[in-house]
Amino acid sequence: MLEQLQQYCPEVMSTFDALAETGCVEFLAETYYHSLSFLYSRDEFAEQVKKHSETIEYLFGQKPRVFRNTELIYNNDLACFVESMGDFDAILTEGADHILGIRNPNFVYRPKGCSKLKLLLKNYSLSDDIAFRFSNRGWSQWPLTADKFARWISDINGNGNVVNLFMDYETFGEHQWEDTGIFDFMRHLPEQILRHPDNDFKTPSEIAR
Repeated sequence: MLEQLQQYCPEVMSTFDALAETGCVEFLAETYYHSLSFLYSRDEFAEQVKKHSETIEYLFGQKPRVFRNTELIYNNDLACFVESMGDFDAILTEGADHILGIRNPNFVYRPKGCSKLKLLLKNYSLSDDIAFRFSNRGWSQWPLTADKFARWISDINGNGNVVNLFMDYETFGEHQWEDTGIFDFMRHLPEQILRHPDNDFKTPSEIAR
């Protein structure tokens, strides 16, 4: 994707450059080809992750410290292998109910078998409220406003330390078109979240410390 953007849509790359320059955005490592390489070759997997990390560092001046596998696919063997690579402080995955059981996705965990690597879990419910339900007029919570969503985030205080919102970049402008109000929602959301004194924003690496 990065190669395609550089060749066919450099104006998008310039927006990523601008984000990097803010110092408030962290770029993560992935497999270079958005592949399932860990499932069939760990050598290939390691090579792809290395290539992706080097590309991110070259383009944006950041050496990734957090890893996200393709489509958040995860198991503990993957986490242990990623830790053994020595480059990463954390790994991301889904906060799936059937895996968590009584546990809560709004805490930081350590994968079984790992001594240092942290596990950051997606709050899929709140993430999907934005990614998929935002413009659904049949949804009981429509319309979703920034202040309403910020209240939901604030309600987690005391029952979690972090809320990880993961969604595809195509959420903004493709899944949720501009006329749904998604850009206005995102524009006002930070201010609404920060109105609560216990809330702030952290990059994945900051959370993993």
